[in-house]
Amino acid sequence: MPNKTILIIEDNLEIRENTEELLELAEYNVHTAENGKQGIILAKEIIPDLIICDIMMPELDGYGVLKLLSKSPTTSHIPFIFLTAKANKEDFRKGMNLGADDYLTKPFDESDLIDAIEVRLKKAENNKKVEEDSLLYSTTENNGELADFLEQKKSFKFSKNEYIYKEGDYVSFIYFLKKGSLKTYAENDDAKGYITEIISDGNYFGYSDVLKTNARTENATVLEDSEIIKIPKEYFEELLLKNKSVALEFIKMLTGNIKEKEERLIKLAFQSVRMRVRDALIMLRDKLKKEGESEFVLSISRQDLADIVGTSSESVIRTLSDFKSEGLITVEKSKIHLIDEKKLENMKY
Repeated sequence: MPNKTILIIEDNLEIRENTEELLELAEYNVHTAENGKQGIILAKEIIPDLIICDIMMPELDGYGVLKLLSKSPTTSHIPFIFLTAKANKEDFRKGMNLGADDYLTKPFDESDLIDAIEVRLKKAENNKKVEEDSLLYSTTENNGELADFLEQKKSFKFSKNEYIYKEGDYVSFIYFLKKGSLKTYAENDDAKGYITEIISDGNYFGYSDVLKTNARTENATVLEDSEIIKIPKEYFEELLLKNKSVALEFIKMLTGNIKEKEERLIKLAFQSVRMRVRDALIMLRDKLKKEGESEFVLSISRQDLADIVGTSSESVIRTLSDFKSEGLITVEKSKIHLIDEKKLENMKY
């Protein structure tokens, strides 16, 4: 995954260069501008993942930068951190009212800056995922048809470990997971599995086979008791042909799924088991943690976790034991409690 790009807008040369060096050491791609006007031009050119901006600057102050960037659709979503010597409540309130995400005062502690950046980037990623996951449903609410269909259809209840479909089955439906979670996976000739995707509630699944073939190319099994709405294949195909916006959203989702699977295969080839287990735990947390939960407890079999990681269950158990001894998790039977998520995310090897 490419490194995130950060734009620093700061008129003080020493602060600008020191901050640039710090962030480059933290493996960010860094661009700099020495005043507000240059910053706006550069922001619209490179579309950074995050902006750090001083307030008191010549040409255009930080408030003006934020206000102008907030008006542009291409830059309004970028997380924005003020870095300034001004620290009274009125300045803080003014920045937040304009839409700033954070506010650090000079001189700042290096770890505070890195922590603020990581928090804002993580929040931006989560917001992007929520927007992408809800985009199709929002679109169908606008055109009404598919949303009305889902509203009128009853959901079917599936119990934990129950099959929804198996590889080779004829494709009769696509599905909407109303509640619960499930896995899709493939098996080799020795019946060894590799989990291709974990699906959480509020998402569609099983549609890629409709677009590719008439037979299922993988299996789908419930991880926890779930409620699922079935959408007939014929209705789905007809809707794709007559509704361009719905077709476009499914193409976007399919493209995103392919990209995610490619990244996992690259990690499978080059990363250590330890890092792959770490990535699997973070991925499962991001997909399955419910809104409002302060802590995440994962209930998953060691074999399922091994099938995500692409290794043996014995290797997963040893790695989890290491994580437990390092104070990253606690383990109770099939439940894994992430107790130091930040340290887990920052793990380098």
